[in-house]
Amino acid sequence: MPAPSSSDVFAAGAAAALRVLVADDDPASRRFLGDALRHLGLAAETCADGGAALALARGERFDLLLLDRRMPGGGAREVLGRLRGDDAAASTASLAMATSAECSQAERRALLEAGFSEVLLKPCTVDDLRYVVALVRPEGRPHAALLDDEAALASSGDLATLHALRGLLREELATLHRELDRLGDDATGFAERLHRLRSACGFCGADALAVQAMRLQRQLARGMEDDGCLPRFRQTLLATLQALGAPE
Repeated sequence: MPAPSSSDVFAAGAAAALRVLVADDDPASRRFLGDALRHLGLAAETCADGGAALALARGERFDLLLLDRRMPGGGAREVLGRLRGDDAAASTASLAMATSAECSQAERRALLEAGFSEVLLKPCTVDDLRYVVALVRPEGRPHAALLDDEAALASSGDLATLHALRGLLREELATLHRELDRLGDDATGFAERLHRLRSACGFCGADALAVQAMRLQRQLARGMEDDGCLPRFRQTLLATLQALGAPE
């Protein structure tokens, strides 16, 4: 690896103490992802199959899971599904991204619906991984987009579908805002609702809200410590509602 640039130093500072699990059966991909993430200042642990990934994620808490879509012992969807279904797992609420050498739009939608925040296509670059770091620690990225039209169109496939999906998201956010103060009484139900919301945000390009939902979901899993997650989520929810505009 070359000597780190000033941008690398900034990313490393933003990512201090973040732990990433990389699961990939391809040795070259596994080596690149592990080395590049360490170069950006993260603590990366690697493994070569789904069984090992599941065992590690159950026993240790990682901030991010990078799971290859196809691996011996279970691909990304299988590993994440089993992990999300295990409340005792240390990384049950961790941010997860799938990695793949090829992925159709239909496959990408299925992965987002399964709970992945994004799909990282291989081969990727260190710049691609800087974006990943920013998702895990959003203060490392100054301006997360309220609505990313380009990403949303790539997810939804066409403008008509995107328009319909954003209409549904607008309705969900309006309802969620009205009910927000009561949801804290049911942490499990609230976390599940945030999980579904993150998937909808992925289809609609609501990047900033997806990040805040992920952070609040993780706080719920840790016992709802008051560190400002809920007020930031509420603020971003209202800003996203405003960006979506009034219903037609």
